[in-house]
Amino acid sequence: MAGGRRSHAALVLVLSLVIMIAFADLAQGYNKLRPQDCKPKCTYRCSATSHKKPCMFFCQKCCAKCLCVPNGVYGNKQSCACYNNWKTQQGKPKCP
Repeated sequence: MAGGRRSHAALVLVLSLVIMIAFADLAQGYNKLRPQDCKPKCTYRCSATSHKKPCMFFCQKCCAKCLCVPNGVYGNKQSCACYNNWKTQQGKPKCP
């Protein structure tokens, strides 16, 4: 009987690990976009600015590189590290 309990516990442990790995992969890929998703995401991201043309240009450039656009029309850049950390030569944020 003790051997049956051990094999059951081992099975539960293995299944738990598989589920954790699956959810970790989902969470990591949550912000990943396909290149064709960039324009609609950037259209929303740039919707509140009066400088739409440069915003769209840089947003789409950043999205193409990072495959990520932060949620909302401003801020929230921490949700996309690549987008957040890409800087101009002067050290200012490249992505809107």
